[in-house]
Amino acid sequence: MDVLLLGNGGREHALAWKMLQSKELGKLYVAPGNAGTARIAENVNIGVTDFPAIADFIAEKGIEMVVVGPEDPLVGGIRDFLETDKRFAGIKIIGPGKAGALLEGSKDFAKEFMFRHKIPTAAYRTVTSDDIEGGKAFLRTLKPPYVLKADGLAAGKGVLILHELAEAERELESMLDGKFGQASKRVVIEEFLSGIEISVFAITDGKSYKVLGSAKDYKRVGEGDTGLNTGGMGAVSPVPFADSAFNRKVEEKIIRPTIEGLRKEGIDYKGFIFFGLMNSGGEPWVIEYNVRMGDPETEVVLPRLKTDLIHLFEATATGKLADVVFEMDSRFCTTVMLVSKGYPESYEKGKDISIGNTEGSIVFHAGTKCVGEEVLTNGGRVMAVSSFGSTIQEALQRSYANVENISFEGKCFRRDIGQDLMKLG
Repeated sequence: MDVLLLGNGGREHALAWKMLQSKELGKLYVAPGNAGTARIAENVNIGVTDFPAIADFIAEKGIEMVVVGPEDPLVGGIRDFLETDKRFAGIKIIGPGKAGALLEGSKDFAKEFMFRHKIPTAAYRTVTSDDIEGGKAFLRTLKPPYVLKADGLAAGKGVLILHELAEAERELESMLDGKFGQASKRVVIEEFLSGIEISVFAITDGKSYKVLGSAKDYKRVGEGDTGLNTGGMGAVSPVPFADSAFNRKVEEKIIRPTIEGLRKEGIDYKGFIFFGLMNSGGEPWVIEYNVRMGDPETEVVLPRLKTDLIHLFEATATGKLADVVFEMDSRFCTTVMLVSKGYPESYEKGKDISIGNTEGSIVFHAGTKCVGEEVLTNGGRVMAVSSFGSTIQEALQRSYANVENISFEGKCFRRDIGQDLMKLG
């Protein structure tokens, strides 16, 4: 089976790496890809939201399956676009249509969905520029810190957590005035939930689902969870505190009602669901949905997947997921992200990357590109170094040892990934 994978990050390199282990895979194309995918597949210079060019390429190459990595094309309706094209009858697409992608594309829709289906989540109010005073009144009913979320996609920058009421009121006005463009024309004000964040991943064919396990992502750029939010500086899977009792609550209170809610609302959802959760006193609460795999969580979840990924995708696309024998590796997997100096603010690109002996780890490229035989930095997050271990500590020792064997000017990384989880036992 010939497959087109959309995306160019570490998530997509991990997806490509895993798909290439399948005997069912024929030719793998990645659009636009990075230097890592170029080594194992064929990169195609097409943007992920250039739907006409994607469609023409699919027709030209006779692509049988499309796997959508990032959120933008899903929220933009890539599935709907392809399914209405008569050339692609029977094509298999991994990723929801526009209706299902609203779970990530609109935080207001997601909150309403959770309340409709009695899925545990924080109290909230959605505000527009016509209701600023109502929004401020709602803020005054909450205890600090105050959570403001842009309703739409804002490249991971649309969530503010503020400790002063006056600052929250000012930021509410700023967001509604276009601080995050169209994404913050509506703002969701949320009650703050305290606890430990955890991500849980599932894949569904719209009827049944498989849980791909849990991961903890480290968003802040600085050690000790300080500094600006990033796309993710590292991750650990599975999360030790997510024991059988907690996981059972997640399935019963969140995953199952979500899948059933989509079905009841007539939303044909085939693809990944990322549940961003808060463990508050042993109870799971939904912070957000994403309609694709996370990054860098994919770089620790997919290495643990023992099931053939192409076979899993075929079953997802054809509604036969319940028949799949599903297995995850019980070992821990950790990843440490190497980033460019200055990230997540301004940083330089085009730095030479030298990769030495990284035996014992898997190196996933994120922001890289090939220029001839050279591999250069091409983004803020450059590479993820993933490793297995029987303990978190063992896995991290391997990742950090191999981090030292990769060099580029301005290389930065966090040295405390997973330390909090080891303290928990």
